[in-house]
Amino acid sequence: MLMHHDEFSDESLLESSMVDADRGSDKPEEACGVFGIYAPNEDVAKLTYFGLYALQHRGQESAGIAAFAGLDNPAAVQVHIHKDMGLVSQVFNESVLASLQGELAIGHTRYSTTGSSRVVNAQPAVVETRLGLLALAHNGNLVNTPNLRAELLESQVSLLTTTDSELIAFALAEAVNTGLDWVQGAMQAFQRCQGAFSLVIGTPHGIIATRDPNGFRPLVLGTLDSDRPDEAPNYVVASESCALDIIGADYVRDVEPGELVWITQEGITSVQWAPPVKRKLCIFEMIYFARPDSVMHDESLYSYRLRLGRQLAMESAAGIEADLVMGVPDSGIPAAIGFSQQSGITYAEGLIKNRYVGRTFIQPTQSMRELGIRVKLNPLKDVLAGKRVVIVDDSLVRGTTSRKIVKALREAGATQVHMRISSPPVTHPCFYGIDTDNQDQLIGATKSVEEIAQQIGVDSLAYLSWGGMLLATGEDPESFCSACFTGNYPVPIPESVKRSKLMLETVTPCG
Repeated sequence: MLMHHDEFSDESLLESSMVDADRGSDKPEEACGVFGIYAPNEDVAKLTYFGLYALQHRGQESAGIAAFAGLDNPAAVQVHIHKDMGLVSQVFNESVLASLQGELAIGHTRYSTTGSSRVVNAQPAVVETRLGLLALAHNGNLVNTPNLRAELLESQVSLLTTTDSELIAFALAEAVNTGLDWVQGAMQAFQRCQGAFSLVIGTPHGIIATRDPNGFRPLVLGTLDSDRPDEAPNYVVASESCALDIIGADYVRDVEPGELVWITQEGITSVQWAPPVKRKLCIFEMIYFARPDSVMHDESLYSYRLRLGRQLAMESAAGIEADLVMGVPDSGIPAAIGFSQQSGITYAEGLIKNRYVGRTFIQPTQSMRELGIRVKLNPLKDVLAGKRVVIVDDSLVRGTTSRKIVKALREAGATQVHMRISSPPVTHPCFYGIDTDNQDQLIGATKSVEEIAQQIGVDSLAYLSWGGMLLATGEDPESFCSACFTGNYPVPIPESVKRSKLMLETVTPCG
């Protein structure tokens, strides 16, 4: 078994430092994106590249692909891997993709929630076992990382990174090395994991895909028709359905919480490795993370976000005298359109977004900021001048970006600025794969609505109610995790982990 591993450049380390410097967003930061394809007669690396490209919004720090070649002889499978810091289009080119030959491939685009932003932590994580190499791509966050790390170190495992993803890979390797096969070993390893994990794992025999028993993070299964009519369809797994669409694959179904899907040359089999528990899909996947063209619960998320806006208007449009409704690009726009439809206030675009600014964008100097350089958003003065404006956004976490936006709208001539948020106040940090600030940095945890309005400089501020947010899903409200709004964590968080992010003193959050 051979492994081809491209060397990482010095530039990638420089880029890593630039990534760390750009962590000033006023949004909860993305989860990761995972992708896997079993297609023996297709260019699996290039298909994985396009799948990751569609999932770029889920992580902009690093990207990687592992391709497995020679599956007809598992003992002699070659694993080709390339991963580096940067966007998908920066990490891969035609020559790199041409070197990643194989019958199956695993891909990952990363935003770090555990482990620092260093190239060594880029995924897929690759580990040797008695059955050959495995390559693992992970979306989520374990809550029992310290205990699992201690157990593996006690077993003399040599850990290379600081990620919980590598711990899962070594737990699987440890199980396989006791004599279990891939499926049995995976089920044993997954039982050791607590928290959120959607996984796609490449092996010399096939692909393993799974979700944690609560299904915190999404994972979908699709098929890609072969050019040869006598062949069985190829299988694809991905974080979101938009990654299926881009390569022409058909959505089949979600991978169920606690389910293991095993894809080999014999076809696809399913094993329920964990007993059914209450589903707890992260509600922020619905509100913000997933692309609006991705499908969840049999409809596009664009449709759900329209309903959020309508519900927001029903709750908070009364008494506003305004000339136009606008959204914060891009994620606030569907809710703004829904707000406009429900309230009857005209919708207009008041901010234009530069869509080519990624995490690796070189940051302006402080003097440039003071001169008012607008890298990401630019207001339309002729639209805003003399207007009373309602601006809709999907979330407000720290208030820093919102304050800058409000200031820019007023400088562009807006006479009034009313802000409406299509989710409740974020009052608690996430431990399941979303990178939120510590609780004392969450503005909704430390200030009242009136205090927040004063701090960001708006004439009025209102959030969508927790009940309204869940009502708009059209699903069982109990089937979503909304711990960041309530502090009710479905999977218990160890005290040592909680103390790292939660405030020790009692606070009175807004609401």
